[in-house]
This record gives sequence, structure tokens and C-alpha cells, in this order.
Amino acid sequence: MCRFDEQKNMLAAAYNPDADESAAKAAAEVKPLALGNDKIDQIIEKYQGNPGALIHVLMDVQSENKWLPKEILTLISEKLNVPLSRVIQISSFYKTFSLTPKGRHEVHVCNGTSCHLRGADHLLASVQELIGIRPGEMDADSKFSLDTGNCLGCCTLGPEIIIDGEHHGRISADKAKDLLKNYA
Repeated sequence: MCRFDEQKNMLAAAYNPDADESAAKAAAEVKPLALGNDKIDQIIEKYQGNPGALIHVLMDVQSENKWLPKEILTLISEKLNVPLSRVIQISSFYKTFSLTPKGRHEVHVCNGTSCHLRGADHLLASVQELIGIRPGEMDADSKFSLDTGNCLGCCTLGPEIIIDGEHHGRISADKAKDLLKNYA
């Protein structure tokens, strides 16, 4: 039996539904919001029958919902007349798309060369300790999700952290603690 594994962003031949109960719980709480969202329905309807608009639809839906649940991918597949396998292929290929739930506050820590040389590893360890999750995870309250990136675009400001799209440069562990308090 094949099943789409949201945690690994891939189709899996074997799936254990009890493997990560916290992710399943978070996904169950977040999914109903996506499925009943009029804005998402409008986005998909706008491009209905236009398979060439797949990436635009995925970008717009993710912008609205912060992630792409498999139910939404199925709906996009049906409305755009694109095979579900192609929708999953595109949404799992590009790093900009997320197939796992995201917290209300998305935290990105740069671990590119310039930031690494300026202490990004120490910054990441501090952020992990402060919010209690590792990169690729979301906390139990759906408040924070944490990711890393090879270069977030501001090499002269390293180490850098981005919170909800806002860049913060030259961040030490102490500054990160003060900064994250504003989002708690």
C-alpha cells in the first residue's frame, strides 16, 4: 500500500501512522482551517482547468495557508486536471513549498558559509534551546516552526535569523533570546 508521508515529503510504500503522534495531532488541528477556507477555494477556482498554472496555485495557496496539506493537493489536482503524482512531484521538489504544518511564527537561521564563520552554529543551538524544537519541526503549540537555509541573502549581516520574513542580522544568542521574546 502506497501512502503520502507528509513528514518525509514523499510517497512511502510502508507507513506507520503512529510514528509521530505530535505531527499527526498538529496536522489534524490545522487541516480543517485549510479545507474550509474561502480564499483557498477562490485561488483554486481562479485557475480551474489551467494545468500550466500549477506552480502559481501552489504558491498562492501556501501564501494563504503556510503549508500544503495532501487534501488541498488532491483538490488542486482535480480542479487543474493535473495528475496528483505531478502535483506532489512539484510541491516536494521545490524547497519553497512545505508539505508539513508551519507554526504561526516561522524562524529561519542561516547556516551558509559567511554566517557559519560568524557563529551560526551557536545561534542555531541557542534558538533550538529557546523554542524547544529542531530544524524542520513545529512546536506542540503551533507557535514556532524552525528551518535553516544555506544562504538567506544577507551575508554581510551574519549570523542572520529571519522571523516571519523579517531579517535580523548580527544576532548573538542573547539577542536571539530577546528577539524571540517579542513573538512568545
